[in-house]
Amino acid sequence: MRVLVTGRNGQVGRALTRLLAEGCELVALDRHGLDLEQADALGPALSRIDPDVIVNAAAYTGVDRAESEPRRAFAVNSEAPDAIARWARIHGSALIHLSTDYVFDGAKREPYLEEDATAPLSVYGRSKLEGEQALAASGCAWLVLRSSWLYGTSGSNFFNTMLRLSRERESISVVDDQRGAPTAVEPLAALIGELIARAGSSRETQAASLRERGGIFHATCSGSTSWFGFAQRIFASVPDAQRRLKTLLPVDSASYPSAARRPANSVLSSARLSRLWNLALPAWDEALAQVAAEARGLGASPRQ
Repeated sequence: MRVLVTGRNGQVGRALTRLLAEGCELVALDRHGLDLEQADALGPALSRIDPDVIVNAAAYTGVDRAESEPRRAFAVNSEAPDAIARWARIHGSALIHLSTDYVFDGAKREPYLEEDATAPLSVYGRSKLEGEQALAASGCAWLVLRSSWLYGTSGSNFFNTMLRLSRERESISVVDDQRGAPTAVEPLAALIGELIARAGSSRETQAASLRERGGIFHATCSGSTSWFGFAQRIFASVPDAQRRLKTLLPVDSASYPSAARRPANSVLSSARLSRLWNLALPAWDEALAQVAAEARGLGASPRQ
């Protein structure tokens, strides 16, 4: 079975590439191998690869930058998934696509369900929502995983930013009025690998499985915290960084203005994933303990 992973240099793409390397015929491409900003070229490129399963882990993830680069955000997050989905429909391939908690506005107090109304606050959120809608309208065998607050020891993310800032500053201020579920990329990649394994060993069984049990699923670590609470636990888990830092201050969002608005609550319920696939991610603090242990083994220096 041939599996194509897009965005191989992104956080999830790297984890998937390591995980799937020995379990299938893997083709993992970065933007130089498959440029998602060129939607018209994706069909011919996919035909040359001819994957049985496509995991679209590539995205335009610059939430604030997207406000000034909407064309690029929509090209990668909306137009490219549309082109990939149309190719998958014609060729009978299964498509797993990653989306985001930022499709919601954060007004709900309880965890969001898949059927809750979407109302993104940002260009990034709107572009990701359009990508979801393109898959749903395409007629292909598809499955969307909405996740949140992704991090690991490699790449640009909140975990690595906190470790870096602890080397540069004695005091750090972190937003405390936005809640979500920090989700480590390694267990998320393992869950995607398990989805592929359970869906079958051929193009036909993969597509049939996703047609039967596909759609939109929330896939985050369980529990929730604020960005400030996440930072507190990071420093408690990485003693070297904690020793360097003298002060960690909670602030509200108004004290930390940004180009894009973020939802105040983006906690997602993953109950549907558990019910239909019998799959779940660990608690966010348990997953953090594993990432922190890896960071300590690397000397608390993020991998490039």
